[in-house]
Amino acid sequence: MKISTKGRYGLMLLVDLAEQQSDQPISLKSIAERNNLSEHYLEQLIAPLRNGGFVRSIRGAYGGYVLARHPREIVIEEVLLALEGPITIVDEEIDDGLQVLWDRLREAIHDVLSSMTLQDLVELRQGSSQGYMYYI
Repeated sequence: MKISTKGRYGLMLLVDLAEQQSDQPISLKSIAERNNLSEHYLEQLIAPLRNGGFVRSIRGAYGGYVLARHPREIVIEEVLLALEGPITIVDEEIDDGLQVLWDRLREAIHDVLSSMTLQDLVELRQGSSQGYMYYI
């Protein structure tokens, strides 16, 4: 299983919107600049994110995008399903006698992705950027 740039960049886009914590719309250009991503590529990702109910678009000179729901209500598995489609581990048509392994692996992945929210990713990203505090 491999998450493509579609899934990764889509999550980065949503995390950026959540980190801004603003009701003001944020342009894709500013998101692209902050995350060193292609604005053109983000434009391709925004439609499935909007259709999935994760973002709302605001038109006009000062338009852009805002989260459609609170970051705690956006489950990572839902985002990846909207961007990547069903998550598969192996070709299901091949009978290799290892189905129990593939089922357990699929279940573990589901458990992680369904238990994490966009807010969790924001907190993880903020925690990793703050570094460590050393006391002597």
